[in-house]
Amino acid sequence: MTYESQKVAIKYFVISAVFFGLQALVGLLLILKYIWPDPLISILPFNTARAIHTNLLVVWMLFGFMGGTYYVVPEESKTELYSKKLADLQFYLLLIGGLVGVIGFLFGWTAGRPLLELPVELKWAVVIVALIFIFNVFMTMIRTKKWTAVQGLLLGGLAMLAAMWLFAIPFFKNLTFDYYYWWWVIHLWVEGAWELIAASLMAFILLKITGVERQVVEKWLYIEVGLVLASGIIGTGHHYYWIGTPGYWLWWGGIFSALETVPIVLMVFDTLRHVKHRKFEISDRLVLYWTIGCALFHFFGAAVMGMVHTLPQVNRWTHGTQVTASHGHLAFFGAYAMLILTVVYYALPKLKGLKQYSQKRGFWVFWITVSMMLTIGLAFGVAGVIQSYMQRGLGIDFLTVQDFMKPWFFAVFIAGLGFFVGVILYIIDVLKIATAKPE
Repeated sequence: MTYESQKVAIKYFVISAVFFGLQALVGLLLILKYIWPDPLISILPFNTARAIHTNLLVVWMLFGFMGGTYYVVPEESKTELYSKKLADLQFYLLLIGGLVGVIGFLFGWTAGRPLLELPVELKWAVVIVALIFIFNVFMTMIRTKKWTAVQGLLLGGLAMLAAMWLFAIPFFKNLTFDYYYWWWVIHLWVEGAWELIAASLMAFILLKITGVERQVVEKWLYIEVGLVLASGIIGTGHHYYWIGTPGYWLWWGGIFSALETVPIVLMVFDTLRHVKHRKFEISDRLVLYWTIGCALFHFFGAAVMGMVHTLPQVNRWTHGTQVTASHGHLAFFGAYAMLILTVVYYALPKLKGLKQYSQKRGFWVFWITVSMMLTIGLAFGVAGVIQSYMQRGLGIDFLTVQDFMKPWFFAVFIAGLGFFVGVILYIIDVLKIATAKPE
């Protein structure tokens, strides 16, 4: 740690880990609902549990990204954070808003739009939190004498994140219009704003652990991010196939969905190249594992699984099946969850002044969560192929097909239990490091 105000990130990392655990727990309940007739239906019906599961994902990742940003920005800007009080205020507003949103779902307080279930009042609260965050980050950055690519892309990603969220607020009675702009939030967050934030955080980690010249990292960073934006923005078209939009989206969506794999391949190549040509031996093996694992899992989950089912000729049959769940789990875990864990395992020991600490539990977390999520993704994928073939191809009725899918849902449940164990170990590790006394 270089600056005292960076310590504000600690509580963000801790709460992020706790919400991660809650999300995994609700995920276990959801898969049980696929196997047995909707357990806890009177308390947590499927739609409510799904809303909590997906919204907890967003909340814990936002806490992780915000904590990572508050660690990176002072170090990149070579100055203390503009306002620690604003960072604290933002933390408690987001925490209260997240809890109110989740509890509200239990009582039916929801906008009713899938993945954007938050009521309008809480959506405006998110806007306020985002503005506080961007203001604090920007005011810190302008203190620096020299801007870096990491700073610029991070700020750009945060601004895009806030701007795209505004499209979550209005509701259009015409469903084609509504879903058209709905994807501006869902897709352009995940494959636009979050990619910018993730790329800048990963670049920072690579600079710190490898010692590679900044010019080399930044050159590739510009190329990769340019391709991400070019392919990702137009690649939104693969969500427009079946919602009533013009037919040209079948071409645009298909072509640019395939091109979306290019920047991810470059990122994997770039990460491995920087590690290979490092200027010094990497002493933190755990962070190295998470860094390389993040790049490889990102490639498999987002690029390979994404391209497989977003081509219109394939998506015609797989749209809305468990193939989508497979891609979603693998892509989110590889692209963002593993990145946040990478940042936490890099930054948290430094924030606590720990020069050495036991990484044994951290390696257990790595191998358990990676192997179990891979199993979850593949099991969902097999279930989705069965569903696509039997239900869409052969025309067999929905409930009959579900019986053929149940063995794979059971495999997801078993792997989910293992994954939950890994997340619990991660929470324990974060709490132990966060409460450790400086050496």
